[in-house]
Amino acid sequence: MWNRKAVLVVVLGCLVIAAIIGTALASEDAGNETLGDLQKFSSKEEIEAFLKEHAQGVEHGNGYSWLPGSGGQETAMDAPAPTSAPPAPTAARDYSTTNVQVEGVDEADFLKNDGKYIYVISGETLAILEAFPAEEGKIVSETRIDGIPTALFLAGDRLVVFASGTEESMTTVKGSITPVPIQRTVTHAYIYDIADRSEPDLVRTQTFTGSYYDARMIGDDVYVLTREAPVWIRDEIVLPEVRTDGGEPILPDVYRPGTPLQNYVFYTASAFSVKNDRDTPDAETFLLGYDTTLFASQKNLYIGYRYMGTAYSGPVAATMPDYAGSREETIVHRFAIGDGRIDYRAMGRVPGHLLNQFSLDEYGENLRVATTVEGWTREGSVQYNNVYVLDPAMETIGTLEHIAPDERIYAARFIGDRLYLVTFKRIDPLFVIDLSDPKHPGILGKLKIPGYSDYLHPYDADHIIGIGKETSENDWGGVSVEGLKIALFDVSNVNNPILIDSIVIGEPGTDSEALRDHKAFLFAKEKNLLVIPVSEIKRVENPESKYPGSYGTTTWQGAYVYSVTPEEGLTLKGTVAHAEKGSPYTWDSPEAVRRSLFMEDTLYTVSARSVVMTDLADGSRVNEVFLPYRWGVSPPPYPVR
Repeated sequence: MWNRKAVLVVVLGCLVIAAIIGTALASEDAGNETLGDLQKFSSKEEIEAFLKEHAQGVEHGNGYSWLPGSGGQETAMDAPAPTSAPPAPTAARDYSTTNVQVEGVDEADFLKNDGKYIYVISGETLAILEAFPAEEGKIVSETRIDGIPTALFLAGDRLVVFASGTEESMTTVKGSITPVPIQRTVTHAYIYDIADRSEPDLVRTQTFTGSYYDARMIGDDVYVLTREAPVWIRDEIVLPEVRTDGGEPILPDVYRPGTPLQNYVFYTASAFSVKNDRDTPDAETFLLGYDTTLFASQKNLYIGYRYMGTAYSGPVAATMPDYAGSREETIVHRFAIGDGRIDYRAMGRVPGHLLNQFSLDEYGENLRVATTVEGWTREGSVQYNNVYVLDPAMETIGTLEHIAPDERIYAARFIGDRLYLVTFKRIDPLFVIDLSDPKHPGILGKLKIPGYSDYLHPYDADHIIGIGKETSENDWGGVSVEGLKIALFDVSNVNNPILIDSIVIGEPGTDSEALRDHKAFLFAKEKNLLVIPVSEIKRVENPESKYPGSYGTTTWQGAYVYSVTPEEGLTLKGTVAHAEKGSPYTWDSPEAVRRSLFMEDTLYTVSARSVVMTDLADGSRVNEVFLPYRWGVSPPPYPVR
């Protein structure tokens, strides 16, 4: 039975996931060599000459060479209401979907569901579970995926699985009589027909050189971004390619920003249709910086990256931190999207750097941006935060600067004409920022509480849920990180936000996938349901110790289930255990819950090892289905913060 008991919660939100995506750059004038700040290379030789002159650390000669930071070879990275066909008559009428930033823009994840089936990447396998009704839950098919599968999309009876691997081929280079072998990282998009869930049918494979970075799906169109450090064979560059079913490669046009960067990585943005098997992917390649962030609305893609330049002059230059003459800023490119294509529109730049995709938001036709500025001046270190509003031409029309000096952004969430911003150094201020007049943003109110926030999620127009960590002052005058913290805030009085309820779970080291990935956060207002995956460090007595009060720790793996209302705050309904006493290392345990979802009144909690089905009415365990997980084969990697 559920344990009924009131509990407290503290705001924390905003995960990290660094991500981007895009596709086919179509110029309004095909003859243009320059699109805004982007300049098109006219030849392979021009790309080679540019990289030799501008890219730091590039070596040439016999053999391969990669730009700094690549480690010689790229590794696969992890990167909603998804579009789905009407559920079968036996499917749940009420079920959850992927938690996404923008409604109608699906985000790739390692798990999807359609109210009857759960589709999950388990190690090297795509497993399809017939999950509803839960009592009869079972795996109906297991499909071995070639490469390292990382993420998938669901579109009715079509499933797209992204997997990264290595590919060996032969290429010719100048001055060589015989072809030279080359090995490089590639990303495959395997498109399956799943009309028969027991026998997925591979109908098409799209291949993109580079490792998988991130992807979005709007309607039936998928936009995927791959990246690879420039690869050299002797003195020749190997350019990115896109292929369909092993056919002749497409060599996308390559663009670079006019603003010089410190390092360069090839990002290839591609678009293809999930359902049109004769579709040829559109693709363009961009030489951008390594630290890149993507935000997608239903109409635009924004690619932002950090830049250290000397672009500021006049009064603003005196306020900007100085790295030996360089000024920190973010450059953002806007691309209009639709029908599986992308058209470059404009470029903007703002001081500071982005935290993650939640630092960007589109409202009306404007882009809102939250940044942190860090650096050094003659007087010492400088740190503060800014908010900017850019119009469709990517010109800055609204500015709010020097928020929370000596602190940095830990979480940001734009909701309507407000921004909720969490900064932290010793205490956690929650700022409510007014953006109703885009030309004159301003701080409406703030609330200071201990702890910091990693992710913020709207409950409704007047309430915010946050998840992060509690903190406390230690004996040395510093700050110690405590357990996992959840909070519910009332922001109806924007000038005086109030903490309604909060709770701290576990000892220091307690962890949650939701701190790193917003897709692990399950909230359904209509069901008053909040589910948080928890890897809890618990304190346990040590009866064998001769010292009184001696204790040790153990790790509990599972999920905490709450009901949430503004009137009663957070009420613990119960917990779902996947492992009562697990490994002391919480972050990579196969029993750690990474996702949760519901179908009707059944809660499904998913770890690498199994899917546990729990009755939401009384907390009883209905079923458990073990996944084809094998020890030593890692689940999809965490996003990089």
